[in-house]
Amino acid sequence: MAEYAPTGKEPDGSDEGQQAAYWVQVNSGRWRQAVELEKEHRVVLCDGDPLKLHYSWCLARVGAAPWSRFRHELRYVRQAFGSAQLGFGDVVLVSIPPLHVLRHHEATDMTRQRRSFDLHVTLAEPLREWYSAVERAEPGRVLWSWPASGVPTNLDKRTQRCDPALLERVIEYLPERGRA
Repeated sequence: MAEYAPTGKEPDGSDEGQQAAYWVQVNSGRWRQAVELEKEHRVVLCDGDPLKLHYSWCLARVGAAPWSRFRHELRYVRQAFGSAQLGFGDVVLVSIPPLHVLRHHEATDMTRQRRSFDLHVTLAEPLREWYSAVERAEPGRVLWSWPASGVPTNLDKRTQRCDPALLERVIEYLPERGRA
């Protein structure tokens, strides 16, 4: 399933509640699509985590966005979890390459624009913190490298995908300065 493609209709961030509602609605749509595809194909790969809450948390963590943005989004995410409209993937494959590898990609891959490259480089450590909290909340949910055997296809669907208590454990396990 492809990553979100900008439409030009995204909120400008001046109203954090409106922005949070918009992105949670978009992400809930991606979640719904993944769940529907799963019924037919059993295993669905998403290019990016449909939950996407990590992004506003990471931005706040490095000072690139206010904490209020994350808190607004978390409020809407909690509602979406409560109605099973959003959840955690059964397994998340996380790869955070070293800086020299990222710089090499930036210099040699001309097929992509990297307008926010430097910002995204600064998000590496908070991203590691986020997914460490996810793994601590439910061990086995995060894989830190691509498995040598390829895409894991023998996965059982986790029952706690949309469990609000799982979301709260993840938030609880985040570093102290990053809790809502």
